[in-house]
Amino acid sequence: MRKIPLILDGDPGHDDAIAWMLCRASEELSIRAVTTESGNQTIEKTTCNARRVCTLLGIDAPIAMGAPRPLYAAPVTAGNIHGASGLDGPALPEPVMDTVDMAGWELMAKVLTESREPVTILATGALTNVALLLQNRPDLKEKIGRISLMGGGLSHGNWTPAAEFNIFIDAEAADIVFRSGIPLLMSGLDVTERALVLPEEFEAIRRVGNPVARTVADWLDFFFRFHRDIGYAGAPLHDPVAVAALLHPEILTMKELYVEVETGGKWCRGATVGDFGGIGGKAPNVTAALDIDRAAFVRLLTEAAAFYA
Repeated sequence: MRKIPLILDGDPGHDDAIAWMLCRASEELSIRAVTTESGNQTIEKTTCNARRVCTLLGIDAPIAMGAPRPLYAAPVTAGNIHGASGLDGPALPEPVMDTVDMAGWELMAKVLTESREPVTILATGALTNVALLLQNRPDLKEKIGRISLMGGGLSHGNWTPAAEFNIFIDAEAADIVFRSGIPLLMSGLDVTERALVLPEEFEAIRRVGNPVARTVADWLDFFFRFHRDIGYAGAPLHDPVAVAALLHPEILTMKELYVEVETGGKWCRGATVGDFGGIGGKAPNVTAALDIDRAAFVRLLTEAAAFYA
């Protein structure tokens, strides 16, 4: 089987780490690089987390510290959700690899230049690195096969009433990517908040019994504490849905849509506005996930955890 070349771009983050767990377990993907950015925590912390997660999962790919801040806006972090480290909870191994001496977008450009086939980007944080790549190396745009991203919400936000966190923190970068013409798979809050893993399912993953499965269950325990306090019945695993959209689209309900990113406005900055009625007359620029088979999603997580036996 010819594997899909993949760049992991994120700000781990509990759900980023579990998304990367799915990618490493897949026979369909070949991870060529890991790039980080600020978001769930500062760039230094998310990069440290990326190195630890790659060590835990056995991801053997170059890691680059990416954008330390959004293109224009002031940095925003989500330590209230992911903890002081950005990945609080179970102890993780000391990293066995260091970062390469190049920016995140530069490593992306290197992978694209060297690949003989189109490269997929899994973007589970702000889209700053991807936007910088497109600004600095527009000649490489055609080498990007598609981008599967976790971001946005077509009906509501989670950081403001209108905006989801990943898009909100760098709306200008998101606007560049959404207008790029690159095929986009969008997993926004409309679907990711339906991707709940329930406490009894944490235990099923823990019973898989290997160190990665136990760590994933511990991550779920930590992530659920915050969400339980605001009324969730389980842990919503936002970022792994973007992996499911790549590997198992049959468990998702998808719709072709034209989506714009609001970069101005007092109340709606970072909103992703979908043209469901075709009112603007513009061709769709995203394939948006709107629903998910929750039970099938949980099975996917559990089966992936068993890969690490």
